[in-house]
Amino acid sequence: MKIGNKEFDLSSHCYIMGILNVTPDSFSDGGSYKNMDDIRRRVSQMIEEGAEIIDIGGESTRPGHIQISDEEEICRVAPVVACLKKEFDIPLSVDTYKSAVAEAAIQAGCDLINDIWGLQYDEKMAGLIADAGVSCCLMHNREKIDYRDFLPDCMADMRKIIETAKVAGIAEDKMILDPGVGFGKTLEQNLMVMKHLNDFNQFGYPVLLGTSRKSMIGLTLDLPVDQRVEGTITTSVWAVQAHYGFVRVHDVAANYRAVRMAEAIMNAQ
Repeated sequence: MKIGNKEFDLSSHCYIMGILNVTPDSFSDGGSYKNMDDIRRRVSQMIEEGAEIIDIGGESTRPGHIQISDEEEICRVAPVVACLKKEFDIPLSVDTYKSAVAEAAIQAGCDLINDIWGLQYDEKMAGLIADAGVSCCLMHNREKIDYRDFLPDCMADMRKIIETAKVAGIAEDKMILDPGVGFGKTLEQNLMVMKHLNDFNQFGYPVLLGTSRKSMIGLTLDLPVDQRVEGTITTSVWAVQAHYGFVRVHDVAANYRAVRMAEAIMNAQ
């Protein structure tokens, strides 16, 4: 799979997507980066630690977050994309479900749109991605937790997301799926997703897992956000075992080492 100018060999390798939140209120690292110099240093650090794609978020999507305007999100994200594109040779992803923000990010040089609503929130998003020819990560999500039969319903939702992408003309080799841990699911349902990660491979697209520091880990281990590294690492190893293509994480170095070790074990002959 090619994202931006980089080829990703997903046949036997899981790549690290490093998280860069340029928000004042993200659940884990909101307000950490006050200016462009801080952002550059953080991105440089993540690359040194093993990140091979950077995901930039301009609006917190934590439970109970307050939605901001398109204009404010664009002001947060677009200058960061433009700056990083000039200084680093690494694919850039933008975490947004709004087509206006995605369009501004693409114009600034973004290579991938990471949509937490899987093209189901903004009717213009799918066409925009198709026309721009950029890659996309399409996540499972629901506004209401009203499943009749949880896992089969998740698979049906994913089929709808894929169909939306295909109808819009998004190329098959531009799509990544995300099972959506932490979104539209109870704790027990999130754990069920983790237990059945392989089920999301049935569609034939690369899959990304995003569990970093999330409440599933905090509630399971009774730990605050800043003590969830080990729990995150466990889920990253689980993703490697499920042959996922990407893990999206805050703590790049620790997850990179765990992923490489898991791959070495799995590839031993």
